Amino acid sequence: MTADEPIAFFVTWTVYGTYLQGDIRGWRRRRRGGQPPQPQLAEWRRDRLKHEVVLLSSSQRVVVEQECQRHCDHRGWRMWAVNARSNHVHIVVTAPGQSGRTVRDQLKANCTRGLREQWAVFHDRPVWTVGGDWECINSEDDLESVGQYVVEGQGPE
Repeated sequence: MTADEPIAFFVTWTVYGTYLQGDIRGWRRRRRGGQPPQPQLAEWRRDRLKHEVVLLSSSQRVVVEQECQRHCDHRGWRMWAVNARSNHVHIVVTAPGQSGRTVRDQLKANCTRGLREQWAVFHDRPVWTVGGDWECINSEDDLESVGQYVVEGQGPE
């Protein structure tokens, strides 16, 4: 890790169809950040989904978390925290020499493989929404706060 690299990345991605553009909970536009709710846009997006929304079961969430750990171990990355929910995944990981996008995309791909190996419902369809979010963690205090949020701040499932 160089002085220019973040301590870690806080990566989030969502299950296909669960957070649409215009979502009432707010949403993010690429390169423009947080956006206010736009219910008509969300309804328009929902009407155009090509597959049904499949929320992750508790056993599927376990597989996602195991795949994140397995991939981090394989790459020599440090996984600080992970929490797979029914409709999204949060992970905090240190990955020297990697971009947040690379980390996100590799983790999503490995989680997809893990789910498809065990559940036919994920064959021939997207598991996740396109992209996702990642933020750089640049201080020990932020690392601790984000890790605590990921593990404890999600509320009951």
